[in-house]
Amino acid sequence: MRPLPTKLWVLAALSGVLQVLPFPIAGPAPVWRAAFCWIALLPLLWAVLGNNKQGKPLTLAQGAILGYLSGFVWYLGNCYWIYQTMYLYGGLARPVAAGILVLFCLYLGLYHLLFATLLVAFRSRFGRQAAILLSPFAWVAVELARSRITGLPWDQLGIAQIDNPLLTRLAPYAGGYGLSFVIAAINALWLARIQIRERRHTRLILTFAGVAIIVFYVLGLQRIQAPVVLQTNAYATLVQENLEVGAAATEPEPSTQQLLESFSYLSRHPGSRLFLGMPEQRSTPMVDFLPKAEPASTNLIVWPESPAPFQENDPQFRAALSSLAREANAPIIAGNIGIERTTENARGYHLFNSASFVTPQGEFAGRYDKMHLVPFGEYVPFKQIFFFAKNLLNEVGTFEPGTERSIFNVNGHGYGTFICYESVFGDEVRHFTQQGAEVLINISNDGWYGDTSAPWQHLNMVRMRAIENHRWVLRATNTGVTAAISPTGRVVAAAPRHVRTSIRVSFSFENGLTFYAAHGDLFAYACALVTALALALSLRTKIAARESASEIAVN
Repeated sequence: MRPLPTKLWVLAALSGVLQVLPFPIAGPAPVWRAAFCWIALLPLLWAVLGNNKQGKPLTLAQGAILGYLSGFVWYLGNCYWIYQTMYLYGGLARPVAAGILVLFCLYLGLYHLLFATLLVAFRSRFGRQAAILLSPFAWVAVELARSRITGLPWDQLGIAQIDNPLLTRLAPYAGGYGLSFVIAAINALWLARIQIRERRHTRLILTFAGVAIIVFYVLGLQRIQAPVVLQTNAYATLVQENLEVGAAATEPEPSTQQLLESFSYLSRHPGSRLFLGMPEQRSTPMVDFLPKAEPASTNLIVWPESPAPFQENDPQFRAALSSLAREANAPIIAGNIGIERTTENARGYHLFNSASFVTPQGEFAGRYDKMHLVPFGEYVPFKQIFFFAKNLLNEVGTFEPGTERSIFNVNGHGYGTFICYESVFGDEVRHFTQQGAEVLINISNDGWYGDTSAPWQHLNMVRMRAIENHRWVLRATNTGVTAAISPTGRVVAAAPRHVRTSIRVSFSFENGLTFYAAHGDLFAYACALVTALALALSLRTKIAARESASEIAVN
């Protein structure tokens, strides 16, 4: 492979850095930094669709290596928290943790490589400008592949605009992919403007196109009914026990009875401090309540996914939950470990990361077993290769995936619960709404992330799920961010992080299905279809050219 100009290497790396900036880095991302997403892909597009030192278009290999560099830098900056999780909470040596982070970035950087390779192929068949216009379709297709193939759609580009109320109105129709498409399209249009500015009538055509896009977008927003949020008519108590995890847990471990008493007390006596919005932002007010001696009434109690050793079949755990439900006269959703005896494996039982449902009468009405597990967190793929990662499982064990989604129906209302990592999969969460959930519950243990960007990135993805389904999301976590999220994706109330507390929040039960909840990733699949057809035409042209060249050589 012939050497590439230094400028192209710099542009590819710069694009990776710019893709990091719109997302949380060490706390909630300020709104102004989200603006970087509108130019984040521009350097990569410019580099991949540029020319090599010979003044010719890049080869597939040259475009691929530039895309790979951009992807590696992006994942290194966006998912740096994997290093801390591995060594501080997983108990791995620092060099091993750093090695896992590098391998992670090298692996997932292949998707940026795929994106860049597609653009080079499109250029060879359709020309530079057509490749630029096809780039938003290719970007969404690659994001869909990230979700479907490797199962890690962490921080899709559209999540960067979660606080843009005009753009998020696309989510109930196209999901987060719709936002990603718009962002990628704007990046492409910047480059199209730069590349063809010297041509005749360029300014007039682009000005007209820009005005037309704005007009059609505004008219489209008028036709898309603005989200209507019903007045809240119910209350939930969200518990945040703030238990340390992994190697960070240096204090003596409380007994099961002590933990049950603590969880039960917080369930009946909410804390005295509450953020009225996104926590840890200067503009977010905090309210201090006078503590009340009497237990607070509630319509729902939610316990988080946590490192507490609660097992669903433990009589002590069941008795405590049943008693609490009857005292509060409210249903309970509680994270725990589900165990089922079996003769199908050597250890004699199936282990699940679960959420138990308890009725106000104290009866265990069912259990949801987490279906999408975290690799290296809840199970080790290819154990013979990754034998060194066994320390990561000391806290959570080796789980097995659940097989079906469960809706908890009580008092005429349906509750859908998704656990931790499942929140990054929009097409999976929507099935709870499709099956009758009027409110969504997210339980999580983000203590593994520490004080990194990950808890905030995770929260923003949960917010997108609320918008896509037009449902309230009640989120109870071990260390934060515990919050109530409205159907418009706004954090209405939240607990302070790293504090043992609980919060009493208001919400409402929502009905009806959004287009996205009913049909899923149709828009993303349409983009993938356009990309596949364009690639097929590109390959067909190359094959035909080779056959023609062979015939000429023979003659």
